[in-house]
Amino acid sequence: MERIVITGMGTVNPLGLNARETWENATAGKSGVAPISLFDSHAANLNVHIAAEVKNFKPENFMDARDARRKDRFEQFATAATKEALESSGLQITESNAGRIGVIISSAIGGLHSLQEAILTNQREGPRKVSPFLIPMLMPNGGAGMAAIEFGIKGPCFSVASACASGADGIGTALMMLRTGMIDAAVTGAAEATVTVTGVAAFDRVGAMSRRNDDYSMTPQPFDKNRDGLVMGEGAAVIVLERESDAKKRGANILAELAGYGATADAFHVTAPHEHGAGGAAAIRMALESARANVNEVGYINAHGTGTPLNDQAETRAIKAAFGDFAYKIPVSSTKSMTGHMMGATGALEVLFAVNAIRNGILPPTIHYETPDPECDLDYIPNKAREANVSLVISNAFGFGGHNAVLAIRKYS
Repeated sequence: MERIVITGMGTVNPLGLNARETWENATAGKSGVAPISLFDSHAANLNVHIAAEVKNFKPENFMDARDARRKDRFEQFATAATKEALESSGLQITESNAGRIGVIISSAIGGLHSLQEAILTNQREGPRKVSPFLIPMLMPNGGAGMAAIEFGIKGPCFSVASACASGADGIGTALMMLRTGMIDAAVTGAAEATVTVTGVAAFDRVGAMSRRNDDYSMTPQPFDKNRDGLVMGEGAAVIVLERESDAKKRGANILAELAGYGATADAFHVTAPHEHGAGGAAAIRMALESARANVNEVGYINAHGTGTPLNDQAETRAIKAAFGDFAYKIPVSSTKSMTGHMMGATGALEVLFAVNAIRNGILPPTIHYETPDPECDLDYIPNKAREANVSLVISNAFGFGGHNAVLAIRKYS
């Protein structure tokens, strides 16, 4: 079976407006959490006033200003990340290859900014004032569709929606399509922009969010005994995938191998993970089998690690179930401690962290880690990045609905 390789990466997220800046800030242990600036959370009477927003993002720097106005914020993010990914890969889209390239850019929610604004506009001013561009701005496949239009890509084009596993599932789907020969290359990842009144209110209502508004310097706290919930993030991350032979033929700079993918369902509860992490463990085993790898080859796990009490405990149990005693020898970290939880997009961004960890020999930290939890007793790389030579990384992404998606990324040689 021919290897599938990563040749390009792009992102905009709370830690940076490109892949390089993001990695530098992640390894420095910087937090992207700050008071919400996209709207007045106090006027909205919310209990949560903090988020991990994309900062200093000007869509006109990445696309035509007129087109940007017709895109939801999540679609703007998707376009910006795709632009960087394609430029870094050097993949040229031509008439001869456009139909053999797929675009799988996922989103769990879609254009929540546009939907919320349209509802308010309709209530205040009537339906004639609702934007005629609303449908393409709110549809979850908008990031994929608009990226395909922007860059002239004519192969399969769609979005996967599996809650916070969407990005990882979309990338895994692209891997399978490449392995079967359906496409020759894939532009794949995810985008999300849910930092809205509705988004924040809804996630807080299910008890998932941190309310440390006055002193947010230590939140979120994945795997810490005093963790009190996630902090909502936003952004996009996109990678370019190709078969090894095609990448080598065009002289591409191969960054890493996307070696395996596993996906399962808990079939347990719509918002809570299985308490023993059974579904997550099964997805990890499936990803390792897909990668033809043994458990003792894994040198780092980028955890789902949301900072909610139930998730972190269940994920720790899933890792133990999948790896046995070897789990205690594997460094684990949650980069959501810095980026916040970007919903469907985080699983895609964490692939970039995995690739950089392999290429640079540095494992990003779990910041805000202060008090060990007896139920979460693995090596979580507390507070400071760590030098380590790793050749295989596992990236976990779990979502509401009981979705579990795991990707295996291997050093290319």
